Amino acid sequence: MARLVKAKCKLCRRAGVKLMLKGDRCVTPKCALEKRKYPPGQRPRRGMRVTNYLLQIREKQKLKRIYGLMERQFRKIFNEAAKKKGATGDILISLLERRLDNVVYRLSFASSRQQARQMVRLGHVQVNNKKVNIPSYITKEGDLIIIKEKSRKLYPILKSMGKLENIPVPEWLSIDIDKFTGKVVKNPERKDIELPVQEQLIVELYSKV
Repeated sequence: MARLVKAKCKLCRRAGVKLMLKGDRCVTPKCALEKRKYPPGQRPRRGMRVTNYLLQIREKQKLKRIYGLMERQFRKIFNEAAKKKGATGDILISLLERRLDNVVYRLSFASSRQQARQMVRLGHVQVNNKKVNIPSYITKEGDLIIIKEKSRKLYPILKSMGKLENIPVPEWLSIDIDKFTGKVVKNPERKDIELPVQEQLIVELYSKV
């Protein structure tokens, strides 16, 4: 399966915002964006003309990298959003948030989306008491996300859950720390999701194709 292999800190520096690709490191002074608040490269280009098309491409790349998706995966979920009634951009963000790997991350069972994706693939996560090892699985309202009993002593999971006091779970989710379970209380709306992305530019970009 295709995956992103570029240096994650360089991706954040290129985007100019923290994409939270390295978990805990992103909220410490060790974050590369804190040290070097300019694009990567020996000679950053200056005076480059910023067109609307360039802004659209940058927003698409930013959103893809936040959720760790390749172009084909991203286009597939965009097409799904475009078929539904409502604002395509808002639906796109909602679908991305409802991916199982993202829900595991938002519930603080993992410190990054990449780690959450690996947990799902290795079978540490159940949905409604059934094993689901597909990171792109779209959860829905009422779904119960469970960490398998045999996996509850894993250090990465315990370490991530220990930070719940500092990183609260979003309102559209709930968590039972003692039972290692989380629940999708409702399908998230755009107002429930804090992302440094202008999704309308992405909609405009794909509308040209």
